[in-house]
Amino acid sequence: MKRDAPLKNYAQKLGLLVLLLGLWEGLSRLGIWSPYLFPGPVTVSKSLWSMAADGRLLDATLRSLGRLGRAYLVSVAIGVPLGLLMARLAFFRNAVKPVVMGLQALPSICWLPLALLWFGLTDTSILFVVVMGSVLGIAIATEDSVQGVDPQLLRVASTLGVRGLRFQFGVLLPAALPGIVTGLKLGWSFAWRALLAGELLFVSGGLGQLLTVGRELMDVPQVMAVMVAIILIGITVDRVFFQTVEGRLRRRWGLEGAM
Repeated sequence: MKRDAPLKNYAQKLGLLVLLLGLWEGLSRLGIWSPYLFPGPVTVSKSLWSMAADGRLLDATLRSLGRLGRAYLVSVAIGVPLGLLMARLAFFRNAVKPVVMGLQALPSICWLPLALLWFGLTDTSILFVVVMGSVLGIAIATEDSVQGVDPQLLRVASTLGVRGLRFQFGVLLPAALPGIVTGLKLGWSFAWRALLAGELLFVSGGLGQLLTVGRELMDVPQVMAVMVAIILIGITVDRVFFQTVEGRLRRRWGLEGAM
């Protein structure tokens, strides 16, 4: 039965995908909207293939992922330590956390006007927006993960005399790691959305620019094709990296049964 479960899951996902594509094709054929404004999946797939064949899609994807990687590493380097400080030190918990929570409520795109005034029409502006869009979420998720560590584990470590850096890196951080990885995944999704929002607003050479070019040329198939590519990239990163790491950590920590 367990061996049949993965096949059943794949069949369900494939069935849902076929259903969605069928609905999309059916709506495009009903004529509710002009075929020019609402192309079907075949037309969009042709546009996607055309951009892939001439290298535009690959170049834009590499540019966007390069920006994302740099900004995301900065967000992790700042967000995880900040979350640990908020969880362990009263000053950060009482004074800094409310500020972080307040700034988190601000949509990341709201940082763009300030970034443009500070850094101009440069990559730095986009990177700043991406960092501000993800670092706060990572910090909050890290703080929640540390706060959620089993108090009994902390008491046992204290009884055994485990303190200082040995406690922080040998007990607390490993115990909170599954939750921190989940927070990193959420931070990546925030960063991905902030990146594309920033790239939409000025010439940047990324996927956002492909969307803007499609809009300016009134090329709806290109716009929808880039949207499909963005979705596929997001799903691939989530499945290949984050779900793999998260699943292994949860199994190692005994939070779920081995598949």
